[in-house]
Amino acid sequence: MTPKTEEELAQMIAGANGPLRIKGGGTRPIGHCDGDELSTSAMSGISLYEPGALTIVAGAGTPIAEVEKTLAAENQRLAFEPMDHRALLGTKGTPTLGGMAAANVSGPRRISVGACRDFMLGVRFVDGAGNIVKNGGRVMKNVTGYDLVKLLTGSYGTLGVLTEISLKVLPNVETTGTLRLHGLTDRQAVQALSSALGSPFEATAAAHMPKGSTGDPVTMLRIEGFETSVKYRADKLKDLLKAYGEVEIAVGDGAEWTAVRDVNAFADQEGEVWRISTKPSDAPELAARLDAKALQYDWGGGLIWALTDTGRDLRATLGDFDGHATLVRGSAGVPTFQPEAPALAAITAGLRAKFDPRGILNSGIMN
Repeated sequence: MTPKTEEELAQMIAGANGPLRIKGGGTRPIGHCDGDELSTSAMSGISLYEPGALTIVAGAGTPIAEVEKTLAAENQRLAFEPMDHRALLGTKGTPTLGGMAAANVSGPRRISVGACRDFMLGVRFVDGAGNIVKNGGRVMKNVTGYDLVKLLTGSYGTLGVLTEISLKVLPNVETTGTLRLHGLTDRQAVQALSSALGSPFEATAAAHMPKGSTGDPVTMLRIEGFETSVKYRADKLKDLLKAYGEVEIAVGDGAEWTAVRDVNAFADQEGEVWRISTKPSDAPELAARLDAKALQYDWGGGLIWALTDTGRDLRATLGDFDGHATLVRGSAGVPTFQPEAPALAAITAGLRAKFDPRGILNSGIMN
């Protein structure tokens, strides 16, 4: 089923006799659910773009590439740099705005500007009863009552099928600088990244690869802005980090951060991929427990990507910790998402019962 309008979508959902599997571009098949496929790909196109107001409105099926091209023509961007999962998951298709919002997809710049959720201004969606719902608008201060915009973002289609999205955008940057340190242990790297992020020099990304492209550890920081500002801040950070070793500075387009964003180092390697969110200070100890085939730290250590052997439930290895682990690529026998605490699970179930009383939207995807 591929509805072309919001009204067609509402009729299809209202008339559904069983579960529906919601699909955007088909590039992020995270989680497991059954049902008839319902695609939002035909509800595409940019309906409003006001560069002066830093606002764009588009259908849920609009390719992210189309949005980024439109923004680039006005020297603007999606500041949270959404990850492209295709290489990591071995999928085809085209990433869409709806899939991005449904999964709250964000990249390395999340630590400095926020996540996808923080840039969502408004949504239109159809709930599990076939009702068309609108929430939010086209400016930041627009929400009265329940903030359904934030609720829908990251709900993986379990509360409603997104049809239209309003986003805040930001100006693009003139220059990108990358600082690199080599040979640091995981603990040293997280300490160095934390020092940089706690400084006034505004790093917009902070990552560590225990095995970089040469096989040796590499620790990276990104600075963005006007050329003179980037050079000044890079020099200041170099002085700040000199206790950790020699610091290299490279100025360019920052293309190397795309590989960090998309976890390309794991793309062609066999095994399961886990995404672990935790406190940066806890990251090295947690990673040491994993016996992982490969690791990548992002968000200054707050995000750990782990490549492991198949069939392992990494949560059993980790035990109780302050954070959560998501199985991004792996076998169907392990729950995709971190099990919720009983009180939170009760709230979640109550919300789903209100928005999808028949339980037909991406049923079971969160199990």
